Order: sequence, then structure tokens, then C-alpha cells
Amino acid sequence: MKITRIETIPVSVPINPARAIKSGRGYHTTSPFLLVKVHTDQDIVGLGEVSCTAVWSGEDQQTAAHLIAHYLEPMLMGQDPTQIERLMPQIQRTVANNPFTKAALEMAFWDILGKEAGLPVYRLLGGPARDVVATKYSVSGLEPPKAAEVAAWAVAQGFRTMKVKVGINPVEDVARVAAVREAIGPDVRLGVDANGGWSPRQAVQTIPKLVEYGVYFAEQPVADLDIAWLADVRRQITIPVMADESVYSVQDALALVRANAADVFSVYVGKGGGISSARKIATVAEAAGLVCTVGSNLELGVANAAMIHLALATPAIDADTFPCDILSPFY
Repeated sequence: MKITRIETIPVSVPINPARAIKSGRGYHTTSPFLLVKVHTDQDIVGLGEVSCTAVWSGEDQQTAAHLIAHYLEPMLMGQDPTQIERLMPQIQRTVANNPFTKAALEMAFWDILGKEAGLPVYRLLGGPARDVVATKYSVSGLEPPKAAEVAAWAVAQGFRTMKVKVGINPVEDVARVAAVREAIGPDVRLGVDANGGWSPRQAVQTIPKLVEYGVYFAEQPVADLDIAWLADVRRQITIPVMADESVYSVQDALALVRANAADVFSVYVGKGGGISSARKIATVAEAAGLVCTVGSNLELGVANAAMIHLALATPAIDADTFPCDILSPFY
């Protein structure tokens, strides 16, 4: 089988205004992503998705389409897309960084391999480690009454775990979490995600106040500028720290382990540069006695499917304790 061409399709999908994500990184009101089709000489087409926002990785529709058209497609033409372990190092050598762009191509390669074999990707990855993947809902950093309203709606949809976006203003963050807890009652599990929006001092001062409302994990409480910040916060709080923006690569995962900076890694296909890279990060976590969950950039259907396969087939993803953020259909 040979690659004959790579097609890119820009899309812009609006988020429901009532549930647009406000976080320590700003507002996510629209998903301006890029769909990718890898065509082959056997009429099998693989689908991928660049779930990119510039604030995350510096990528956008234009950069992804440009890199694919001018660098990656010429290099990949005529090659066998089912030889994923051979192709991905070539992609890494051809273009630096840009993990979401690379992940889209790898998604398409796995899709082609699965279609050729007549098997779902999770079977190709070794089979299911679980039968279902638990998910949680993410409540935007809204004014407390509105956040409470959204949280109550999420409970009505069946969610039993959710996280609240914080890291915007410590006083408002506490009020938002308090309002959400009152709205959802004592039996729904609750975490927080600061997206790196707090300073180390703010994190250490604010998280104990949130624990009073039953918060059981804190995701990326401080920025990824210095791994010591995350380690310092972890030493001073009583709940697990989840690393997200701090763990893009296997090397990041190793550094976090060595620094004792996190209890949980948030992995996802786009951020890691592909399913295989995300699984390598999960292997590092497992070897260190840590666990993972699956995070989200409000992916569309193609990348959501890839993340479900990742979660199904990866034992280190503890979706029961830390449900996954595979949730964009609700936005």
C-alpha cells in the first residue's frame, strides 16, 4: 500500500455559547481545526484531525496545512501508511514540534491499518484494558450562579464526576467551586483545573479552601514554566496533582517523575503527537507507580474516536478514579 496524496480540510465549529470554556488560558468559543485525509493506492482513506489552538502549541489551521503540504506530504508520498513505527520518526525529523499536526497524520495511519485489517484500532493496540471509558464534565470558569446552573445540567445528563475551571481569580475560583458543589450535591466527584493560571503562592493558598468542598484533584495548578513550581505545590497540598500542560512528551514525563511533581498525567492523542507517543507517556507513568487520564482540547469526532481507542487499550489510564475528558459532543 502506498500514500498517493494528503488532503486537508479546514473547519470552524462553534461551541454552544452557554457552555463555552473560559479558563486560565482564555475563552474557547470556536474550534478552528483541520481535518486530514490520507489517500492510498488501494482506495483506503485514513482520517485524522489537527485539534489545534495557537495558545496550546503554537499551531493553527494555517500552520498545520502548510507543514503538511510543503514538508510532510512530499516526504510521505509513495510510502506505506501502515508502517507507523517507520513513518513517525521520519515525521519527527522532518518537522520540529507541532505535535497536533503530527498526531493527525498518525491517526490517519492507524485508521488505514485498522480498515485494512478489518479491526478496530484498540484491538491493534493489544485489545481492551476495560470495557467502558468513564468520562467527566468540565464546567467553564463562569460566574458562580451560571457555573452552578451548567453543573446541575451536567448531572442531569448523567455525569457523576466533573471538574471546574479555575486559575482565573482565586477569590472567584473558590466561590465558583462552592456554588457548583451546592448545585450538584455531595455524591458527585469534583476536581479543579487551573490550566496553569495560578502562581505557586496562589495555588498553595487556594487549594486547601477548595478541598473543603470535596475537591479531590488539582489539574495543572501552576504554569509549566518551571517544573519545580509544580513539585513545590504538590509537596504542600493534600490532594493529587494532575499534570497537563507540563507533559507533552516522554521526556516531560520522565522529568516529572524525577521531580516528584505529579500524581497523575493527563495524556491525549493531539498533545502527545499521536497514539503511540501518548502510550509511551502512560508507560512511564505506570513504571513510576503513577496513573493517567485522557485530557481534551474539545476535539471533534475523529480525534474523539482516537482518544477512545487510546483509553480502551492503555492499562495505565485509570478512568475509574480519574474519568476522561472525552466530552466535546456536550459542547
